Amino acid sequence: MGHYAKVNNGIVEKVIAAEAEFFDNFVDNSPGQWIKTSYNTRRGEHILGGTPLRKNFAGIGFTYDADRDAFIPPQPYDSWTLNEDSCVWESPVAYPDADSDERYIWNEENQQWDLA
Repeated sequence: MGHYAKVNNGIVEKVIAAEAEFFDNFVDNSPGQWIKTSYNTRRGEHILGGTPLRKNFAGIGFTYDADRDAFIPPQPYDSWTLNEDSCVWESPVAYPDADSDERYIWNEENQQWDLA
């Protein structure tokens, strides 16, 4: 079984799990196309050591970039830039110590991470 994203005008509208043969007889007259996505692909890597597929597992509202053959999540803040290798958005300032028990939220106005 695999996962497929319905993409219309470059935007993911839904994601389903189905056998590939499902599409042999499935009739979908709505606009867009079904594109395979991998549940195990994150940040351009396959989390189980396999071959990554389209950079990220598709989600509703993601963009499908045909030139990159990648699913890209929505940009969370204007200041964040797209990492071309992983196709995820990155903040202009690194997240504070990931080993800490503290949680942080991005402050777009001050361009910094604040304690949550």
